[in-house]
Amino acid sequence: MKKILFFINNLGSGGAQRQLVELAKGYKELGYNVKILIYQELWSEYYISHISEFGVTVDGIYERKYIKRIWLLRKYLLKNKFDVIISFLETPCFYVEIAGLFIKRWKLIVGERSADPSKCTRLILRIFIYFHLLSDYIVANSQANIDIIKSITRVIPEKKFRVIYNMYDVNKIRRENFEYNIWHENNRFKLLIASSHRYLKNLNGLVEAVNLLEENLKQKLQILWYGSNLFDDSLYDAKVKITKYHLDSVFEFYEPTLDIYKYMSNADAIGLFSFFEGLPNAICEAMLLEKPVIVTTVSDIPILLKDNVNGFLCNPDDPISIASAIRKVLHCTPEELSLMGANNRQLAQEIFSKEKVLSQYAELFD
Repeated sequence: MKKILFFINNLGSGGAQRQLVELAKGYKELGYNVKILIYQELWSEYYISHISEFGVTVDGIYERKYIKRIWLLRKYLLKNKFDVIISFLETPCFYVEIAGLFIKRWKLIVGERSADPSKCTRLILRIFIYFHLLSDYIVANSQANIDIIKSITRVIPEKKFRVIYNMYDVNKIRRENFEYNIWHENNRFKLLIASSHRYLKNLNGLVEAVNLLEENLKQKLQILWYGSNLFDDSLYDAKVKITKYHLDSVFEFYEPTLDIYKYMSNADAIGLFSFFEGLPNAICEAMLLEKPVIVTTVSDIPILLKDNVNGFLCNPDDPISIASAIRKVLHCTPEELSLMGANNRQLAQEIFSKEKVLSQYAELFD
């Protein structure tokens, strides 16, 4: 059975890390020899303990100097003789592409995980993309991401590109017994967002949108946001505006939690209002949990989801559009919400299943 290395910067709580861990576990279960390599001393204890249960080894190259880090990576690859290397995120992909110069004897699959439009303007990201010529395959979790790469360079052969969506254990992510009961007295519609706080996640636009709602709808709405506040001042700025607009009773903010599925299962809908994304884990998981979604038209969302069928789509640049989507979901009947959730579950089972995604990657190994 083939020997696979998964390479990434760290095992923190990001979406790329989550997908990499799930892939490593999946191939270990199938009998592959699997290792994970990181170069930053940062990890989630949950991931480490979870990986250990499956017998996956995590190695580290903790060198701060970039050139020496690449040299140590090169020595590590020569020593371990992997058959396949799968790397996620721009900088780790660049490192492993450089480290393999003139010694590469493995299949190299690099993963582009974010459809960030700044790739088109930031010089370093444009340079990183050209080094993908040294890889065998470029896998993105959205067609939108592939389109951005193609707009930057035409020299990468078409045969190297693949779109493989995120992977989930569809049998484990299931909705518990749930009843839409917001129409009962004193109950409010729970809209949950599971996302870190960054300006690109557009909390500001959501606040502006809620402020545009009629007063009776504001009283009917409860927004629960679970996510870390480590990146910028977006949460602070939004809270100032929330107080200014007298919306403190609408918004509630919580730290990230490993029990997020429990809270998502008890929500009436899941939201995401970002300006850009790769393929957002929160929306994929919402679909598996049979939840209608309110989501901006980022990444492949307009390809996968249809307005009024799976939920409601909106424009991240337009608070009026976001307000309209929220207004529509608040006027849905329980039957309509249940049907949207069922549509999402059916679609998610078809495109995110563990078996399908593992098979799609495995086709690239030979």
